[in-house]
Amino acid sequence: MKKLYHLSTCDTCQRIIKELELPSDFELQDIKTEPMTEKQVEEMKTFAGSYEALFSKRARLYRQQGWHEKQLAETDFKNLILEHYTFLKRPVILLNGHIFVGNSKKVVQAAKEAIHS
Repeated sequence: MKKLYHLSTCDTCQRIIKELELPSDFELQDIKTEPMTEKQVEEMKTFAGSYEALFSKRARLYRQQGWHEKQLAETDFKNLILEHYTFLKRPVILLNGHIFVGNSKKVVQAAKEAIHS
């Protein structure tokens, strides 16, 4: 599987997509216009190891809704990601049984190497 979950309105996601120079067989899913299904989020969790690893604690809604003051369980992270796309740490790249989550330089570089190896 070669898939990238992103937000088309996110400048960082757009910059990373350009930087990755994705082959034409990559499937791109804009999570704002095409919401993730529960099955897709569960698949990401299988590769990432936890829903928390997929969760963006930098999302504005995380603080606005007071989630940062609560002790969240795995099911909370899953439900929040499914409830609103902003809670997914982006981009998420699934590549042949591997997952790359987020926009840190280290993650982006590792994804780029895996895509072009």
